[in-house]
Amino acid sequence: MALKITTDCINCDVCEPECPNDAIYMGEEIYEIEPDLCTQCVGHFDMPQCQEVCPIDCILVDENHSETEDDLLKKAQRIEVSKLSTG
Repeated sequence: MALKITTDCINCDVCEPECPNDAIYMGEEIYEIEPDLCTQCVGHFDMPQCQEVCPIDCILVDENHSETEDDLLKKAQRIEVSKLSTG
């Protein structure tokens, strides 16, 4: 499943640079996560890095974007291939 940032976010800026897929961005009021890019760090790290560094634990599983670990790994591989072909 993708992750989401709740409205408890304090915009501390620590999560965004930790995302290996550039899925985290500044929204209108708080940081947000693009579910099509979020792999919960599968393929990169054992734990989601944004959750690891968040000082207030406002990054939760997004129940609206249900995916298996295999789905997340395939997504991570597609993202890496896309990065290589565009840049």
